[in-house]
Amino acid sequence: MSLRELLAPDGIVLDAPDLNVPSFEQLDFDAMVDLGAARGRANPPRAIVGRSLGSLVALEVARRGIDAPLVLIAPALGIAKRWTTELPPGDPISVFNHARNGNAPIHRAFFERMARVDVDAHPPAHPVTVIIGRNDESVGFANVERVWREWEASGQMAAGSRLVEIAEGDHGLVAFVDAIAAEIKRAIG
Repeated sequence: MSLRELLAPDGIVLDAPDLNVPSFEQLDFDAMVDLGAARGRANPPRAIVGRSLGSLVALEVARRGIDAPLVLIAPALGIAKRWTTELPPGDPISVFNHARNGNAPIHRAFFERMARVDVDAHPPAHPVTVIIGRNDESVGFANVERVWREWEASGQMAAGSRLVEIAEGDHGLVAFVDAIAAEIKRAIG
């Protein structure tokens, strides 16, 4: 069952805009955030949910005044330096695209911009639930846990925030959609 189907009986509607803006090949983080913030202003969410790179978008959307708890799934926290240090030479750069189930090109400027994104430097002002698989092969459990501990140590973590570790989970967390749905419902209250 899909996440959308699991949430629908509780009246929770997923508004999941395509963040490949203006296109996958020409990704633009600022355009992604602009789209997310515009959608949040037009239809205020009960929660802001982001997955992987979308989690960084969700954090910035919240910083721009969209008032809702956050649920970050396999979030790309703590990996800013990896955006450029692990890149092969050249432009564009070929990366795996899950929607296309194969490699696709992205312009190098996107990765250079992402290396400067610091939306995860401080905890969000709203309660946040971070869901991460122990076996996350993309962002790495250790990166996410390190950022979480830094947020906790700051003393600025919103009450009700939680780190949810999925012991057998990988980056996709496909087998754990029930657990993710339960955490979204919990965040909404």
